[in-house]
Formats: sequence, C-alpha cells, structure tokens
Amino acid sequence: MINNREREELHKAIWSIADDLRGSVDGWDFKQYILGIMFYRYISENITNYINEGERKAGDISFDYAKLKDNEAETERDNLVKEKGFFILPSELFANVVKRARDDENLNETLEKIFNNIENSAKGAESEDDFSGLFDDIDVNSNKLGATVTKRNEKLVKILEGIASINLGNYQDNQIDAFGDAYEFLMSMYASNAGKSGGEFYTPQEVSELLTKLAIVGKTSVNKVYDPACGSGSLLLKSAKILGKENVRNGFYGQEINLTTYNLCRINMFLHDIGYDKFNIACEDTLVSPQHWDDEPFEVIVSNPPYSIKWAGDDNAVLINDPRYSPAGVLAPKSKADFAFIMHSLSWLATNGTASIVCFPGILYRGGSEQKIRKYLIDNNFVDCIIQLPDNLFFGTSIATCIMVLKKSKKDNSTLFIDATNECVKVTNNNKLTDDNINNIIEIFKNRVDKEHIAKIVLNEEIAKNDYNLSVATYVEKEDTREKIDIIELNKEIDEIVERENKLRIEIAKIIADIEV
Repeated sequence: MINNREREELHKAIWSIADDLRGSVDGWDFKQYILGIMFYRYISENITNYINEGERKAGDISFDYAKLKDNEAETERDNLVKEKGFFILPSELFANVVKRARDDENLNETLEKIFNNIENSAKGAESEDDFSGLFDDIDVNSNKLGATVTKRNEKLVKILEGIASINLGNYQDNQIDAFGDAYEFLMSMYASNAGKSGGEFYTPQEVSELLTKLAIVGKTSVNKVYDPACGSGSLLLKSAKILGKENVRNGFYGQEINLTTYNLCRINMFLHDIGYDKFNIACEDTLVSPQHWDDEPFEVIVSNPPYSIKWAGDDNAVLINDPRYSPAGVLAPKSKADFAFIMHSLSWLATNGTASIVCFPGILYRGGSEQKIRKYLIDNNFVDCIIQLPDNLFFGTSIATCIMVLKKSKKDNSTLFIDATNECVKVTNNNKLTDDNINNIIEIFKNRVDKEHIAKIVLNEEIAKNDYNLSVATYVEKEDTREKIDIIELNKEIDEIVERENKLRIEIAKIIADIEV
C-alpha cells in the first residue's frame, strides 16, 4: 500500500496534469483521456514486468522486454494472450511511445493504431469481451483536443508526458495500489466538479465501504459479488479491498447501461489488478435485458442504482411474468424504477446472501404499486434493515438517501431501523462518513438491539399495521434537542419582572411630578 505522503504526491501530480489541460475542454470529458492513457501505461508496465520477471527467473538477469525487437516478441504472442488476456509489441509499449511522442507528427494515428492492436490481440481469445471497445472513448482525432492535428498532438504529448511523470513506485511493491488510488482520486475529483454529469457515475468511497461492510458482515470469503448498476465499479472493488480479491472466489459481476461508464468499469478492474477471467461486466439495460442469468445467484449484492428513473414497466406486457418481478404481483411504476432494481437484486440473491442497496426515501412510504411491493417484501420477511443516511453525501444531489438491506434467510420476523443522520462530518459543501461513522453504523447493525433515538427493532406485523411504511422516522423517534422550560418557574420570573416594572413606573412618575413642581 502506498502511504499517505506518497498518496498526497500522487494526487498533486494528477491534479497538475488536469489543471494544465483544463480550459476549452470540460474536465469530465478530459477524464476519458487521462484515465485511458493511464490504463495504457498500466497494461504496458503490467505485461513488461510479467515477461521480465519470467525471463530473469530463467537466468537472463539483464532481459528487458521494452528493448526487444517486435519480430522476436511475436513468437510469444499466443502464449501471452492466454496468460494475460492481451498482447503489446515492444515498440507499442507506453514507455517507448512517450520517448518518441514529441517527434511523432502522426502521434494521434500512432495511438489509434496501438489501441486497435491491443483490442484486436484479444480477438478469438477468452478475454475478447473484456478488451473489446476498451479504448472507444479515447478519440485521439476529436476536436475536443484541438482544431488541427498539430494542436491535438500537442495535447496528447502533454497527457502522455504528464502521466509518464507520475511516480507510481515499484511494480512489485505498490504499483497496483497506486494505479487504483489514482483512478479513484480522478473519479472523485471530476465527479465533485462535474455535478450530476460526473456524480451519477460515481459512488463516494466511504459510502461504498459502508454498503460493502453491511453486505459481508460475518463473512471472510464469498462466492461472487454483483452490482446490477455498477457504474465505474467502485462498489465491486470495495469487496476486493475489504475481503481480499482472492476471497471473492468466483469473481466480480456487474451490468451498466452507459457505454462510456461500462468502459470505465472494465478499465477500473484492470487497474486494480483483477484478472480478465475474474470479472464479467456487461453493457445492457439490467431491468429489461439482464445479462447474468447463468451466473446468479450472488452471495453479495451491492448497488447504488439511479434514483427514480423511467422504465418500461407495464408498457411491456412480458415483464409482469418475468420471474424477477412476478412474485410481487405488480411492477414498479413506469416513472420510478427504484423497486424494479430492488426486486431484480432480491431475485438474484443467494439464500445465504445479503444485498445492500441505496434507495431514494420516497419509495419507503409512497402508496400504489410501491406499497404493494413493500407488502410483499415485509410479508415474506426479506427486509433486514433500513438505514437513514445523512443528506448531501453524494455528488450531484443533496437528498438524504437510505440503505435497504435484504436477506432471504433471517433469524427473526422483524426489521431493524437505524437513524444515522448524525453520523457524518462536514467537508466543504458535502457531508462525509468517517471511519468512526461507518464503524458505528456497522456495530448498531450487527448488535440488532433498540437504541434510543438511533435504532429500533420493529415486528413485521407492526409494520403491516402502519400500511407497510418503511420510513425510519416512523419508528425511530428523533431526540428532542430543544431547551426544556419550566413553565411555573417562567411564570414566576415574568411576575417578578412585571412587579419591578410597576415599581419603576411609580418611581419615574414621582420624579416627573417633582420636576414639574
């Protein structure tokens, strides 16, 4: 792991590159180039170090793949694609391209060719789906880089040299952590400055940690982790970080509808050293075209789905018979797909699994079909816990969100409600969960006992009497922080004040009378 000092230096270097490039191009757009080129550097160094280590162990101490001739490297192409999932010629390695960049009048064409070659190297192999289209969002011919080829290449040189200058340490010691940390810093930096356009792709790290820890309580290893709206993959990777990627035995699964974000997610997997055979990320609409039927059920499901988006709902006559939605007997409203994501997650949850899902508060108390779905969830004892979070935790929205924790094998027929609205600290314009805040919430969740003004265990039959209202405020009474006033004592003080005022008036009247005389 890189220490705090190294991390600060890394963040400063990244900020410097972004600051140098900002101006005519929106930062959120430029993110694609910076992250894409960072990924290019990563896989170049990854394959170089892999080959060098093998050759040096075999006895050739001075071997350096970067100095090998392309025709000599070609003999190992097939073996490397099987082992690493991709292949890069020595001349096309990041380090060698950077050396020639300033003198390459056709740098944009050079990079385009290299990116195509990397993707094509995986064609026909098991890794084809994981590499296909990975560089699609790095348009080296875009006018966003400049109006002319010369200006575009000037920008590309700056990006290449800037990323080459970042000290990512020794590969064997900490390079993976450094690349992953750099990615996370870039995403949070751009999301915080891009409002909704950036924030919708990114769940803050501390929220990811809370969601993940809730889902893995009592577990040291799991079979598979799944996120039906995976964005850039931060939630999936939290499981790898907390459990250890070797303890997610059968890998990481996710689906994302946005093509750009889908590519970012796959890049993020590679940057965190998740092998191509250990993740399966799909690009499609999860609600109407789920891509992992053959992989479910999942022991851990973590998700921050988009809030109250529109979906096909009952306009699609097939959906009511979909085994994910049919048990509730009703579909989520067309204008609010929140419960569609929840029902999908529940359907694909393993019997011994846990799903933790960020929710928009309105779904906890609104009527109509949403109430009917809540009835199904409570009557079948699937809701384990509802947690009210502080407001202003997420980029692009200030609403106070909630977390719904689902289980299929509960030990009691009740639901835990937690008011965590005070578990945060103020950081600039946002609230933030600290490690202590997260640990406090997890302890309350694990203990599962009443705690005045904070937590309440409620029998499901009582929830039913409340029309299946799942709002935390319905069951956890807020602490009254108003000053308590003794009315009798206050009235006594008022009487004394009035008496003093009357005496003063009499004395003032006497003084005025004496003056007039």
